[in-house]
Formats: sequence, C-alpha cells, structure tokens
Amino acid sequence: MKFITILGARPQFIKAAPVSRELRKHHTEQIVHTGQHYDQNMSDIFFEELNIPTPDFNLEIGSSSHGKQTGRMLERIEEILLSETPDYVLVYGDTNSTLAGALAACKLHIPVVHVEAGLRSFNKQMPEEINRIMTDHVSEYLFCPTQTAVKNLENENVNAKIINVGDVMYDAVEYNRQLAESQSDILKKQQIEANSYHLITVHRAENTDDPTKLANILQAFAQIEEIKVWPLHPRTKNKISDYGLDLSSIQNLKIIEPVGYLDMLKLETNAKKILTDSGGVQKEAYFVQVPCVTMREQTEWVETLEDEANTLVGTDTAEIVRAVLKEVKPSYKPYFGSANAAEKIVGKLK
Repeated sequence: MKFITILGARPQFIKAAPVSRELRKHHTEQIVHTGQHYDQNMSDIFFEELNIPTPDFNLEIGSSSHGKQTGRMLERIEEILLSETPDYVLVYGDTNSTLAGALAACKLHIPVVHVEAGLRSFNKQMPEEINRIMTDHVSEYLFCPTQTAVKNLENENVNAKIINVGDVMYDAVEYNRQLAESQSDILKKQQIEANSYHLITVHRAENTDDPTKLANILQAFAQIEEIKVWPLHPRTKNKISDYGLDLSSIQNLKIIEPVGYLDMLKLETNAKKILTDSGGVQKEAYFVQVPCVTMREQTEWVETLEDEANTLVGTDTAEIVRAVLKEVKPSYKPYFGSANAAEKIVGKLK
C-alpha cells in the first residue's frame, strides 16, 4: 500500500520517526512537510537526528493566522494527493498540518489514519482541541495512546476503528535515550551540571499571545532562584520583545537557542523539574521520570497528573513558584504502553 504522511511541527517529527521506520518495512511512504515549523533548529535537525527520510514535498508554508495557514496547506496538500493517489493519508497529533491533511484526504475519499487520536482537554478555546476533534471525526483508523483516549472517542460515538496501541512518543524516547546520553554534549556546552537546573519551554499561543499571562510567567521565573535553562522558541522571543518584557533582570536564567531532539532529551533527563506549556514535553517528562509543572489550566494528558508527576498551575505566579519549590515523589505507571506502538500500528494496517 502507498501512504502519504503529513508533518509540520516538532512533535510530529518525533512521533513519525518510529512509525516511518516500521511502515517502510512493508509499505511505500511519501512524506509531506508543510513547513509549519520552518526554522532549521525547529525542523531540519529533527529529520537528521531521528533518521526520518527527507520529505518528498516541502510546502514551506511558514507562520500565519490559523485560517490562512490551514487554507494554504489544504490547497497544496490536495494538489499532491490528486497527483500521487495514495491509499491512505497518515496524520499525527493536533496541529493545523494535521487538520489540513485530514480534510484534504477525506474530501477526496482517501482514508485517514490518525495517530494520537482521542485526546481531549475539553477547552475549545485551544486551537489544538478543534483540530483534534475534527480530525478524529473524519478519520477511518484512530490509533490512541491511552485507554482514556479510547473512552473519549467512545463517548463521542465516533464511527471509526478505535485501537489503543500506546504512545509513539514513548517509542521515540526509549529508542533515543541512550543515544542522547552518549552523543549529546549540551550540558558540557552550556556549562551546567546534571540535576542542578530547571528546564523551561513556553510556546503555546494562549500564553504567548496574552501579555499579562506571559508577564506572570516571567515574574515566577524571577522568583525561582535556582538555575533555569530555557531553549527560547522564536515565536516566544518575538512576543517578549513586542510586549517590552525584560529577561535580563531574571537571575540564573540561561537563554539558549532551540535545540535538537537528542539535546532536548538530554536536558529533560537531567533536569530537577520541567516547566512547560507543551503537551509533548509533559509526556517526555513522564517518560524520563522528571517532575513537571505545566503552565496551563487543562491537560489532555490526565494520566500524568497522578501522584503529582505533573502539576497544573495555569499562569498564576505564586502557583508556579509553589509547584517548583514543592518536593514530590511521584510513581510512574505504564499508562502509555510498552514502547512498541509503531509496531502495533503497522501490524493493524497490514
């Protein structure tokens, strides 16, 4: 069978790596990179490190408003599908690339395979929530990472093949952990010691598009005395500048350029705690068993909240600081499968 895989953002590159490796043992795959993440540090390096085949098509869409970006992707993806006539279209997660790929395929009556289906934050103010709901409802195969995701789809009476295969990101973490430990020199390069710092990521629009929320987050960082390492997302960097916010007064804050997957995995594994608003980083923190503080009001990864492995704090300055300073001793349970999700997915598709 012939598959076309639609990718566009960092988390999707990570999810696609184990599936593509397994898929190409049995089928033909072409990759469409929408260019949703177009910075070299945010895109190309992930293909190189994760040994994902070079995309057959690079649309170079770039950043824009949700409607404009999704519309441009939809138009370009449709042209490719008409030309290449795949048997299935494979999409991941909940980005605009996911939705555009799913819509283009279903309107051409090409079956859609959605990996990481069934996630719900139950907050439709999040564009990702709209993307994942719509994609689930037009897909033929829904491969879920957890039993919670399966239940969400069953509650919505989704008419598709719903299968809990575990989490493909867990596959990627387990496959690359030893590689990251041996090959990444990010700690030495940044002159930081293992377990001496907190790792930060902030990029979600609900935080970066609101100057008050972003200021509250920065104020919390200023009140946390320990070393903080922040690979600063280009979009967040621009927003901080636009709002006239000041990072220079935050002591022990180490701003670094965006990093590749192996460097990020090394930073996550060796952090004291991880502060993030990313869904993918919440899971990676769980997989490497580092406590996480999530600067959001909801999470689609509800399993991670057990035993305070992950703590939701929103953007309240005091709550962020309290959660970072609190000593926790979580237990980490196998909610996300056994790191063989890619094999299960391809087995079902065979």
